[in-house]
Amino acid sequence: MKRREFLSHSLAAGALASLPGSVRAADLTGRRFRTALIGCGWWGNNILREAMASRSCEIVALCDVDERQLETTMTAVREGTGDVPKCFKDYRELLAQTKPDIAIIGTPDHWHALPMIAAVRAGAHVYVEKPISHTVNEGRAMVNAAKATGRVVQVGTHRRISPHNLSARDFIRSGKVGEIGMIRCFVNSGGGRDRPIPTQPVPKELDWDLWCGPAPLRPYNGGDPRDRKGAWSGAIHPRGFRNYLDYANGTLGDWGIHWLDQVLWIMEERHPRRIYSTAGRPVAGPPVLTPTEQTPDAPDHQLATYSFDRFSVQWEHRRFGGNGAEKGESVGCYFYGTQGTFHLGWRDGWKFYPNDSKAAPLSQAAQLGEPDAQNIKELWADFLQAIRTGSKPACDIADIHHATNLALLGMVSWRRGRSLEWDGEKERVVDDDAANALLSRSYRKGWDYPVA
Repeated sequence: MKRREFLSHSLAAGALASLPGSVRAADLTGRRFRTALIGCGWWGNNILREAMASRSCEIVALCDVDERQLETTMTAVREGTGDVPKCFKDYRELLAQTKPDIAIIGTPDHWHALPMIAAVRAGAHVYVEKPISHTVNEGRAMVNAAKATGRVVQVGTHRRISPHNLSARDFIRSGKVGEIGMIRCFVNSGGGRDRPIPTQPVPKELDWDLWCGPAPLRPYNGGDPRDRKGAWSGAIHPRGFRNYLDYANGTLGDWGIHWLDQVLWIMEERHPRRIYSTAGRPVAGPPVLTPTEQTPDAPDHQLATYSFDRFSVQWEHRRFGGNGAEKGESVGCYFYGTQGTFHLGWRDGWKFYPNDSKAAPLSQAAQLGEPDAQNIKELWADFLQAIRTGSKPACDIADIHHATNLALLGMVSWRRGRSLEWDGEKERVVDDDAANALLSRSYRKGWDYPVA
């Protein structure tokens, strides 16, 4: 693909170009990992920024089906490090020609499984964004591929390494909250009716057929990925895909994976016995999909209950009514124990409310990186440490597979309209062939569903 010089006008490019000069020079004191980015959008660049800042990575290749995102990222890499990576539209060509040590996968959800499996089989360690997969059996194939190849696969559930989340885990495990019987996870935001977005001509810089890949080929709508404000328009590309169920699993698959993972991690669990979920679109309205216009089709609210042996978990999200009327942050989880209530949040850190009315609440503030209030820097350092030492990474794919399954099974229960009894060891729904059929999906012609 032809590389063109142009003025950088994206947030990601500007932030990468502002890295200190010491980061731009090669780190000659140790090995530099030959690193490739597959998926050069907003979040892929957030991860790439930390790879560059580590001074342990040489950026050798970039891959994206949208030439505009490739060009923006190429400029950022050149200005930030002096590296001149090769550019590709197809990840398979990237892996065959550049053979990277590390592959970052920052693609939409429906494009996580195939590149990750191909990358570890090509010898690369992988940092893949969450949720690991679009369907349960994709995730199982990914876990098996990582194990078979012996590659380190880190997942971008960076809350496992955030300082206030680590101290929250220690506080809860210490027994100070008491015996926990129920946990409520939630994310609520504002919103209203989904207005149909007109079908648009596919931009000349974008291979829309390859963007859809193994998923259904929908009519195109989107914005310029270099326009940060326009990228939030609700159109599919570049940042609205999470609410189109052909490509992701709505809010439960996006935000839910973070907080449900916190539950499994803190409570030392792997899978529930039973799942029930209900959801709908009473505010967003019925989904629209015609050749000339479409809306998102993910639920505008969802409730899911997960039954474990020791406690129950409730998930709740709304894309309406997020107006600050409820106490606490609009995202996070409450642990309800016999000694008090513990709120684990995001930007607000955590707070413990003791049952003893004479005892003052305890709290800890968050320590988050910017942009976008995350801890990718710490997670990337952990990833490199795991590669160098052979240790297990903080967000190992085998662990995050279980958290991803919670979100995906909530969607399966909603689609089935009934509760599911889950055999977590066999990863099958008990006595429900129709539900088990939803653990996979048919790929579009030309693409093969991964075999576990």
